[in-house]
Amino acid sequence: MGMIFRAKANKALDRAEDPRETLDYSYQKQLELLQKVRRGVADVATSRKRLELQLNQLQKKSSDLEGQGRKALALGREDLAREALSRRAALQGQITDLETQHQTLQGEEEKLTLAAQRLQAKVDAFRTKKETIKATYTAAQAQTRIAESFSGISEEMSDVGVAIQRAEDKTAQLQARSGAIDELLASGALDDQSGLQKDDIQLELDRLSGGSDVELELQRMKAELAGGPSGGQQAIEGGAESEKGRQQPEDTPRFEKN
Repeated sequence: MGMIFRAKANKALDRAEDPRETLDYSYQKQLELLQKVRRGVADVATSRKRLELQLNQLQKKSSDLEGQGRKALALGREDLAREALSRRAALQGQITDLETQHQTLQGEEEKLTLAAQRLQAKVDAFRTKKETIKATYTAAQAQTRIAESFSGISEEMSDVGVAIQRAEDKTAQLQARSGAIDELLASGALDDQSGLQKDDIQLELDRLSGGSDVELELQRMKAELAGGPSGGQQAIEGGAESEKGRQQPEDTPRFEKN
């Protein structure tokens, strides 16, 4: 279970990792390390400078004691001269120790300064390489997205393709449903509740009525060409009367207006 959890966590981290952010974080850590080295160099230099001040004070005091011993000896005070030389000898031991420490600190300062210079060069080189890698990664990412968009395998284009496919499917479904309803209405399997749909018998009657109108018009034109307007009018009236006689049944009821 622990291995499975670590594997899944590693996969999630790998999916969420951005190499550019990792490079920036590494560069930031290197800058912090360089700052610590510089701070160490400054601390060592400060200690060295403090030892130099102490050395200067002790050397000045040693010189003063030597001068005082000479004066005391010149005045016949050999005891004072001996005491001054004894103190000067003790100071000389302190001076020797401080000089040793000063040399050690100076060596450490030189090492830290050289290390800081080398680290600065590495940080500068890493920064240049980091920016190059980031630019290359950004360009590769953009090219990948463009290629995925052209090939239609990107997430955005996949969503668009799914939407288009669903719209086409719905359109085809509606067209098929409309055609099926028209066929059912034409066959009489469904009734048209609006009263606008005509069955086959009504369509045949409308076609015959339209044909009668055409025949009347044709007779009128023939009469005009043969005998003039009067003959055409008589032919039309005769055709109308004959048509009226065929269409109206004999037992058609009449309604009187009250």
